[in-house]
Amino acid sequence: MSEQAPTSLPPYVAGLNPAQRQAVLTTDGPVLVLSGAGTGKTRVLTTRIAHLIATRKAWPSQILAVTFTNKAAREMRDRIAALVGPVAQDLWLGTFHALAARMLRRHAEMVGLRSNFTILDTDDQLRLLKQILTAAEIDEKRWPAKAVLGAIERWKDKGLTPEKLAGDAGGEMAGGRLVQLYADYQERLRTLNACDFGDLMLHMVALLQKEPDLLREYQQKFKYLLVDEYQDTNTVQYLWLRLLAQGHKNLCCVGDDDQSIYGWRGAEIDNILRFEKDFPGAAIVRLEQNYRSTPHILAAASGLIANNADRLGKTLWTEVADGEKVRVNGVWDGPEEARTIGEIIEDLQREGHSLAEIAILIRAGFQTREFEERFLTLGMPYKVVGGLRFYERAEIRDAVAYLRVIAQPDDDLALERIINTPRRGLGDTALANLRRIGRALGASLMTTMSQVIGTDELKPAARKAVAALVNDFDRWRTLAAGVPAQELVETILEESGYTDMWRADKSPEAPGRLDNLKELVQAVGEFDTLEGFLEHVSLVMENTTETGAEQVTLMTMHGAKGLEFDSVFLPGWEEGVFPSQRSLDESGSRGLEEERRLAYVGLTRARKRAYVFHAANRRIHGQWVSSVPSRFLAELPPAHLEEENANGLVGSRAAMRDGGYDWQVPTANTWTPRRQPVQNVTLTPSHTQVASRKIPSVNVGDRVFHQKFGYGSIVGAEGDKLEVAFEVAGLKNVLAGYVERVS
Repeated sequence: MSEQAPTSLPPYVAGLNPAQRQAVLTTDGPVLVLSGAGTGKTRVLTTRIAHLIATRKAWPSQILAVTFTNKAAREMRDRIAALVGPVAQDLWLGTFHALAARMLRRHAEMVGLRSNFTILDTDDQLRLLKQILTAAEIDEKRWPAKAVLGAIERWKDKGLTPEKLAGDAGGEMAGGRLVQLYADYQERLRTLNACDFGDLMLHMVALLQKEPDLLREYQQKFKYLLVDEYQDTNTVQYLWLRLLAQGHKNLCCVGDDDQSIYGWRGAEIDNILRFEKDFPGAAIVRLEQNYRSTPHILAAASGLIANNADRLGKTLWTEVADGEKVRVNGVWDGPEEARTIGEIIEDLQREGHSLAEIAILIRAGFQTREFEERFLTLGMPYKVVGGLRFYERAEIRDAVAYLRVIAQPDDDLALERIINTPRRGLGDTALANLRRIGRALGASLMTTMSQVIGTDELKPAARKAVAALVNDFDRWRTLAAGVPAQELVETILEESGYTDMWRADKSPEAPGRLDNLKELVQAVGEFDTLEGFLEHVSLVMENTTETGAEQVTLMTMHGAKGLEFDSVFLPGWEEGVFPSQRSLDESGSRGLEEERRLAYVGLTRARKRAYVFHAANRRIHGQWVSSVPSRFLAELPPAHLEEENANGLVGSRAAMRDGGYDWQVPTANTWTPRRQPVQNVTLTPSHTQVASRKIPSVNVGDRVFHQKFGYGSIVGAEGDKLEVAFEVAGLKNVLAGYVERVS
């Protein structure tokens, strides 16, 4: 390794701390820079590149620098240009895909393409795969094109071409013919002179492996290689980098094993963990001085992540003052969680804190609804980053469209949205015919559909589909008059096939869409009538915030990586929500460690204040159940916390830490608590209550909670019936067994 003598330091490294300086000046040989959250990794990367150019160790065209986003690449190039001038334009700097595409266009003929090949987007990929499935006589309803494409993309991420796969590698998927479909897809892409994003890396790795002269050319060309966010690389990206680095062996990888949170999309944490094995003699530089968060926040995050076994280890520290401790708040349920967070944000706003510096970081998209509803009530401006607002999501719009047609049969816009969703043989041609007939009759679409059933205006298949849909809506409309709106929604989603459509969808987004539909069912249950709910949705959709106004940020923890805020709220720290039960079921202990890394990322987004919330009760799949606090709460160091458990909740973090909970090793990839919490009670009312739960006696004046109407006070009682003045729903008569005394 070569490191410049401290006495001759160039001015551009003068402001760096010792570890940052070491990372910049250790130029030769493999270097792994373990950059903790908020430790200035971007500055290190850009200064290192500037140093290589300024000291003439390499021309800009001999430096390959890889990032994960175009935004990061632009920021790096601008910073480097500010240090070394216009020569920064000659750098090979960009995303993995952009750099691979640049290479591939030079050598396209070697993989059977021409240099002007087209890069297909997802829609084009799916359209092509549907053609291939049809030609292979494979039922797309059973094996959707999205699912087939997902499997092919996973193989490409691992650097596997069809030739490298055994014929049965796809298991039972697509009738055991998945590998052949992959081969047909690749051949069809070549015929079209096209490739997809996965091919950009796959083709280049295959070329570098098969063509030693070409490999040697690139190994000699790039004297220095630098990689940002190395912990997020997948297998094919790792193979590409390793092949190129075998020439001069000057590879600098910057990353944080504690922030590897994208395993679900192919990232391999092992790439960073085995760096020293892959590159013997590598220098390891740890950036541990944090410039973002207070000592309490850093200590809490460090204590949490120390429970992971698969990590290289580092300890963050800062020179700033202690600041506030991390606040752990226990609340009664999800709605109270949203109310409490809203109240704290209002207090912060009154104290002069900017809403733009406040974020709520959730684990799953369905958690946004309760916060959105609360903020609309408060008139608090907010934005959902990295996703749509709850009622703007496609699956929610679809479900609401069904409800609009129930409430108002002449709502053509709603009916047109879902007339063929899920597919029922009423495509563009059938819809165009129905519109034509409707114009002639001067009738709405639903009326037109009812009238053409007994005619020959439509082809038999379309006429049959129309008749079935009209009958469905007639049945649902009759049902709506006699059942609660919540039950109606559940029935429509099931009987229409809409829920099954998403169950059959194997895309990564499908589970989240199903969760959102369950959250919608819960939302409908909070209204007395279907019409009341639809009016509420209309008002929500009309709510907009002035451009440029300060807004609270609402986003997932995955989406928050790389960002920072003065105040961060982390709700939903309960088992099954966070850590996600799906992650534990699918990936066992590896999934748990990734969830813990995600918790670490969430905490380290906070500069000054971090608030962690857990609720004693959650509505899950429409049913109120008691929630077990997240095991992560017990792993937070007590000295850096300020704990508050509202309503005297049992099963708090302290109870967990003192022996209330003990988590067993996963069996069959499932984690379960050995000992249940004292309040392990399902709050769904029934004739026979859970034996461990004794319903408390209630009196006039008591404050109670009802699963539908929320919080209120008892103003009258007669037998097992109570008259309750609810805070939101007003005066209601309810059964005593349906309420829980809270004070």
